[in-house]
Amino acid sequence: MTVIVCPKCAKQHQVNIANIPAGKRIVARCKSCDHRFPIVMNLLTQPATAPLSDSIEPQIATESPAFTSAVTSSSDTSSDLSQKPLIVSDSSQQQGIVAPNNLKGDELLGKKTAFTRRISVSLSKGGVGKTTTSVNLSAGLALAGFKVLLIDTDTQGQSAYNLGKKPNAGLTELLTGELSAKEATIEARKNLWLLSGGRSLAGVKRIIDKKTIGQEWTLSEALTEVDQQYDYVIIDTSPGWDSLTINVMFYVTEVLVPVALEAMPYQGLTEFIKSLSSIHKYRKDVALKYIVPTFMDTRVKHPQEIFKKLKQLYSEYICKPIRYNEHFSEAPSYGKTIFEYAPGCNGALDYKELIRKVAQDETLLL
Repeated sequence: MTVIVCPKCAKQHQVNIANIPAGKRIVARCKSCDHRFPIVMNLLTQPATAPLSDSIEPQIATESPAFTSAVTSSSDTSSDLSQKPLIVSDSSQQQGIVAPNNLKGDELLGKKTAFTRRISVSLSKGGVGKTTTSVNLSAGLALAGFKVLLIDTDTQGQSAYNLGKKPNAGLTELLTGELSAKEATIEARKNLWLLSGGRSLAGVKRIIDKKTIGQEWTLSEALTEVDQQYDYVIIDTSPGWDSLTINVMFYVTEVLVPVALEAMPYQGLTEFIKSLSSIHKYRKDVALKYIVPTFMDTRVKHPQEIFKKLKQLYSEYICKPIRYNEHFSEAPSYGKTIFEYAPGCNGALDYKELIRKVAQDETLLL
């Protein structure tokens, strides 16, 4: 295997070049930052003894290899050839690896809380506002000055769409070990970082299922290096119970449940609490903290009746309802949160109230 280093982000990739003819020019794409850069094949067999420029310094490749970069042949030798390719060498000799010395410092300084709060936004029933709540809760906490990591564990990957982002990588690459947590995460807003989901998570679930030991700790182990750098980690989960949802429950300590004020979600809440109790037998740290009624329509009697039942049964967990507002369905089309799209609407005011309750600070976002 040969190590190729991206000249933009310094990500090291291991590539099998056995089937690529020597002397052929190719264009490689870094899966970490999506940067494309030229590689000359006959340089791959030369020892890395060329003098280094002032802007780079040698580093030894001691960390685990990342996923191989996408490499494609290119007959257009003028594409990106103004960039000087980095020196590469056989990884077995661990020499000639170079990386820029002008990498940015830690961008996550300024943490406001003493410990990271890990909150799952979950309910086994779909269509109750989990993604809307996850995105706007995260965005609101970020507006209040907290460092927030939003993780999307749903194969639909709607959190990125709601924020107007198209990430090149995300949770899949983290869980498979192709990228580190920092490389798989993008900054979606000031103080708000996103670890996106998507269809590829379906394959990750099968990988987790095949593990014989420690299936439920896969997510926790992957997030160890970064989760303490944030004030809040908010996780948007998929409907139902699968291996990834169980991983979430073994990672978080607080569970927030959005419940649409309709008959079926009300029934789904009962089933969800039973399942959560089963998890609690094996992990005592996780607990139900918030029940957030959604789609409150004051023009209709039925939602108000269900809300009264919720208050009677779960008074210690119940939050102020999120009122129905047409702006919730419009904002994602523009890649905006409710605070950006319609900051004065009832929905935005209700989510601000939820943020103050979660943060336990009545002075936030007034």
